[in-house]
Amino acid sequence: MTGTTNNDRSFTRRQRLVESAEFNHVFQGGNRSTDRFFTILYRDNEMGYPRLGFAVSKKRIRKAVGRNQIRRLTRESFRMSKARLGSVDVVVMARSAAATAANEDIFNSLQKHWRRMERNSDEIISIESRNG
Repeated sequence: MTGTTNNDRSFTRRQRLVESAEFNHVFQGGNRSTDRFFTILYRDNEMGYPRLGFAVSKKRIRKAVGRNQIRRLTRESFRMSKARLGSVDVVVMARSAAATAANEDIFNSLQKHWRRMERNSDEIISIESRNG
């Protein structure tokens, strides 16, 4: 055991973006991380914990099975990485290439996005502490 409880890896309702106003907040002023599988928008929040939302359209991934698979993989990756993310709202938008990608490629792509977000937030904190 590594000392991690199931609660540390859960994905509760409070960790989800559910209201349209919450999504709009991220869409209007969020930072962006993009690769061939995903566009991920993220913005700091005042909650004290990260929250995740999805915008996976039928236009990009036609079959519900594919959209649900993307959501499952994203939730699992988010659960594993949320301790490093800090207080941030995240919206994951799948691109067409994600429909045919291997699960491992999708998971690796998401891990790279989480690392970018973590680095970006570290840089912002560093700049604020120098200016503060």
